[in-house]
Amino acid sequence: MKQRKIPMRMCVVTREKWPKGELIRVVKTEDGVVVDPTGKQNGRGAYLKKDLEVFEKAQKTKILNKVLETEVNEKVFEDLKQILN
Repeated sequence: MKQRKIPMRMCVVTREKWPKGELIRVVKTEDGVVVDPTGKQNGRGAYLKKDLEVFEKAQKTKILNKVLETEVNEKVFEDLKQILN
């Protein structure tokens, strides 16, 4: 039986490659920036490792603003923290 390929994605904060399932996708859509737990929503996306320290560092350094080329609302970071709980 053929082995399925596991898609790898890079965390924008740690710059480490992880399997897509171990990361959270944040997407820039026409309505603004939202968290995409399915990983399939249309729009420009950025991946973050599922770790509170990574979320806090992304918020502090504003890396998502740079990667997504838009202003990221504080609600996005609150949504990310709720996903961990």
